[in-house]
Amino acid sequence: MKAIVLQEKGQPIEYADFPDPQPAEGEVVVDLKAAALNHRDVWITKGMYPGIQTPGILGSDGAGLHEGRACVINPNIGWGDKRAHQRKDYTILGMPKHGTMAEKVAVRRDRLHDKPEHLSWEEAAALPLGGLTAYRAVFTRGQLQSGDKVLISGVGGGVALFAFQFALAAGAEVYVTSSSEEKIEQAVAMGAKGGANYREDGWHKQLREASGGFDVVVDSAGGPGFALFPKICRFGARIVTYGGTQGKVPGFSPQLIFWKQISILGTSMGSDEEFAEMIAFVNQHQLKPVVDRTYPLSEAPAAFQRMDEGQQFGKIVLTV
Repeated sequence: MKAIVLQEKGQPIEYADFPDPQPAEGEVVVDLKAAALNHRDVWITKGMYPGIQTPGILGSDGAGLHEGRACVINPNIGWGDKRAHQRKDYTILGMPKHGTMAEKVAVRRDRLHDKPEHLSWEEAAALPLGGLTAYRAVFTRGQLQSGDKVLISGVGGGVALFAFQFALAAGAEVYVTSSSEEKIEQAVAMGAKGGANYREDGWHKQLREASGGFDVVVDSAGGPGFALFPKICRFGARIVTYGGTQGKVPGFSPQLIFWKQISILGTSMGSDEEFAEMIAFVNQHQLKPVVDRTYPLSEAPAAFQRMDEGQQFGKIVLTV
């Protein structure tokens, strides 16, 4: 079969021939129709991820057919039986286990969920990892309720857009940040109440004035901006973080945290139970993932470059 293969750590990915998957006991083979990129895939190609094994097929997101059944794949491997957190040996499809950027993939049968009928193959492939991460961040950790005022940072990324769509569907009033005015405008066109460019001085003051303060903040960046969130949070707010692309948080002060009774909550991926809940939520509200651009599998290097440059608004998808 054809696949996107990382032959050696630190080397460019290759569109290459690779042996067909041989399913272990309890596994089935899915004929893939589409796969989607995540930042995780880019980081792996740069050697910035633990447990890299080569040669390996990348990709955590995928949708395809198994014995005529249209499926989306839960990328979790060994989350465990606690909703509160994953096991220490938890991994995700696409490293070290061969992933979805291929014509076929072997996964456990219980990883398969019916593809929502209202989604195309490309939209279905975009859903799993980002949708699961966002669902847990917004609902399990953020405890979002209808009527809450919510801030989603870095709108345009896959998880951030899912969090945005989920919060809107649940009846929240949603604001966004981005370094791109175009992305803020796109979010407003989709239903955001407003937004701010986090590169501008006083962006947090703009948002506080416009919103009156936030009940939930969902952030993937960390860095200097994170220290400003408590200033624009309401009493009892929840700040949920699922990433740290901007690094450590300088100038963070705890005073507003304890005075306003603010909770800071970490989250990553989600349980199998939450994956099923996420699929049900998408079906209930007939939500469609935002697909930025599609590429044939053979043009994966161009897709990786687009993600690495941060150009996308939504998910980047490979068609198989």
